[in-house]
Amino acid sequence: MPGTVLVIDDDPIIVNLLQVNFEIEGYDVLTATDGEAGLTYARTAGPDVVIVDVMMPGMDGMEVARRLRADGQTESIPIVMLSAKAQAADIQAGLAVADDYLTKPFEPLELLERVEAVLARAGAGGTGAPSQAG
Repeated sequence: MPGTVLVIDDDPIIVNLLQVNFEIEGYDVLTATDGEAGLTYARTAGPDVVIVDVMMPGMDGMEVARRLRADGQTESIPIVMLSAKAQAADIQAGLAVADDYLTKPFEPLELLERVEAVLARAGAGGTGAPSQAG
């Protein structure tokens, strides 16, 4: 199932961790350290899934997800949000625009499983509608 993962996070440690883990599993990994660069990569590279941090300077992950969903070129790309925001309202807001939401700290294996699940849903004719995976 490996494909291309776009990781958008301003924390270089998280970016490196995710890049290494996804590459070990056979994925191609693109990285961006801010929302604008992430949107550009999403439009030009057409990744199979986007992993985006919610809290970033400038354009936050929620806005990145909203813009991806509003763009006909990127609207169907599955989105998994990562965030230290773990309140129910934060998770609900994230799931309103993303396919899954995982709180930090997280286990890389769990993130990999979540990514594989959203890719499977998308490949099975999924609508990109958010899941309540928890």
